[in-house]
Amino acid sequence: MEIKDNELLRQFEIITPTGLVAIEYSIQERKLFLTKFCANANVDEVVHNDFIIHVLGIAEERKLKVVPTNAKFISFFRKNRRYRELLPPGLMI
Repeated sequence: MEIKDNELLRQFEIITPTGLVAIEYSIQERKLFLTKFCANANVDEVVHNDFIIHVLGIAEERKLKVVPTNAKFISFFRKNRRYRELLPPGLMI
């Protein structure tokens, strides 16, 4: 999966056969705020989860803490407890 970091639009992007899938973000004080998930309704949920996992890998490489502000990301963190170490201290999900 090839992820493009579009810094101008502040979003991570992938191209799927059904179109563009993007995660909008904001970086403040070494924290990556995941603000919006933009996807075509026809894209498989497995592709969504793989995309989120790859974005979390990028955050880990850059040594950023992740703050999910969208319901899709919050539910992802609830289902996948192994990624909770990326949350900043004091943030409970």
